[in-house]
Amino acid sequence: MASITPTGRRAAAFFDLDKTVIARSSTLAFVRPLHRAGLLQRRTMLKAAAAQAVYRTLGADQHRLDRVRDQLADLTTGLKVNDIRRLVQEAVDEVISPLVYAEALSLIEDHRREGREIVIVSISPEEVVRPLARYLGIDHIIATRSALDQEGRYTGRVAFYASGPAKAEAIRSLARERDLDLQRCFAYSDSYTDLPMLEEVGHPVAVNPDRELRRVAAERGWPVVEFDSPVTLQDRLATLPRPTAPVLSGTALATAVVGAIALWALKARRRVRRVT
Repeated sequence: MASITPTGRRAAAFFDLDKTVIARSSTLAFVRPLHRAGLLQRRTMLKAAAAQAVYRTLGADQHRLDRVRDQLADLTTGLKVNDIRRLVQEAVDEVISPLVYAEALSLIEDHRREGREIVIVSISPEEVVRPLARYLGIDHIIATRSALDQEGRYTGRVAFYASGPAKAEAIRSLARERDLDLQRCFAYSDSYTDLPMLEEVGHPVAVNPDRELRRVAAERGWPVVEFDSPVTLQDRLATLPRPTAPVLSGTALATAVVGAIALWALKARRRVRRVT
């Protein structure tokens, strides 16, 4: 049951995904098996590793995130959304579960015990975020959505880009829908680009923050926490009650997800060629 505040309204905890719940990019877990299968050139594999290194070192400013958005839209144009969803599942089945922070999972459990709703808020595509949320038993997500035509194909446009101020607006919208008291809500993120989201709630927390977010947190007296205990979902969730929804997993860092989608797109197009 959702926590009811003294004002008679509910409370929630909003979690960014990459480097807040997820300890590393699951995209890199896909690289080696896809390379061995001949679906990924060594050059592309090295680029994916380089993108991850840049993200870890420099973080993801708005310019980098906008480039990811544009590249994702271009790569998926013309593909069917159901094909991408199926390919995500197939890829997940072929690799190990992505590593998640034990501290994040403990926080999620604590908020659940307190009766708060849990929401994952991520710039990553909805097709990738929702399976992980199901695995964790989380009902609500805010994620990037692509525009589709009447046949369920990607048009190359982004219907909703879950970044910066858009995250904050989506949180306000969900708060109205779920009757949430934002001043009694919590939010967790590692990135300065999520400052609008953190400012929306009464209890913002910086997790593994980049330099700019660390500076803001120090200026405003926000808590700063460091997560450094990654565990596999399989090992961690083996000790927890399993969700009733079908068990899936998968996520991706915004800066590296382009590589994974590109591989799925290539695989889909090869199938189409074989059929035709």
